[in-house]
Amino acid sequence: MSRITIEELKHVAQLARLSFTDEKLEAFADQLNDILGYVAKLEELDTEGVEPTTHALHVTNVFRQDIAKPSLRVEDAVSNAPEEEDGAFIVPRII
Repeated sequence: MSRITIEELKHVAQLARLSFTDEKLEAFADQLNDILGYVAKLEELDTEGVEPTTHALHVTNVFRQDIAKPSLRVEDAVSNAPEEEDGAFIVPRII
C-alpha cells in the first residue's frame, strides 16, 4: 500500500494555495493514510459478478405526466400582491 508523504501534501497544498503548519501536515498525513488503508482493505474483496450500482436502493423516476392544465387567472395571481402593475408583481429594487 502506498503512503502519502509530507512532501506530497506540501505539493498539493501549494497547488491549492493553502498553507499549513508542520503539525497540521502530520495530522493530515496520518488521516489520509488511514483512509488509504481502509480503501486497500476494500480492494481485497471479491466483487466478481457484482453489478455496479449508483444507489443502494432501487430508485425509479417519480415525475408526473406533463399534461397541460388551466392555471390561475392573472387577476387571481396578483390579487394579494402589495403592489401590482399590468398583471405583474412590483418588487423593491435590490441594486
